[in-house]
Amino acid sequence: MGSFLQPLLGRDAGPGVLHVRGRTGAPVASVVETAFDSAARTRGLLGRPSLAPDHALVIAPCSAIHTFGMQFPIDVIFAAADGRIMKIRRNMRAGRMTAAVGAFATVEMAAGEADRHGLTAGDYLEVTAPAPSPRAPAPQ
Repeated sequence: MGSFLQPLLGRDAGPGVLHVRGRTGAPVASVVETAFDSAARTRGLLGRPSLAPDHALVIAPCSAIHTFGMQFPIDVIFAAADGRIMKIRRNMRAGRMTAAVGAFATVEMAAGEADRHGLTAGDYLEVTAPAPSPRAPAPQ
């Protein structure tokens, strides 16, 4: 899966940080969860009571999603493989479907986050690996 999601691949990748490349480079989400296999893509955010403002779920490959069974509204960002935002569906409530022809991935965030970060179609998303946490010195 060669794409803007590359830093999230691999066994030890862990969650990443999602940035907007270009205008500000500012972080959009400090915790980026992934749904890259069939089971995780099917599960998505189902069963969760909410999503924290600084969290995002990236589903790939994915060009369409639904919110049947969801308990809270979300913002859905459709992105091309290079991270270019193709479409944003804001405040998508339960029981809806949306798609973007040719999208490579969707980024699901809490409702209002796309506006809070000033995201628009044509912006670029970039994922970076989180900075390694400092290790405690080994006991002597």
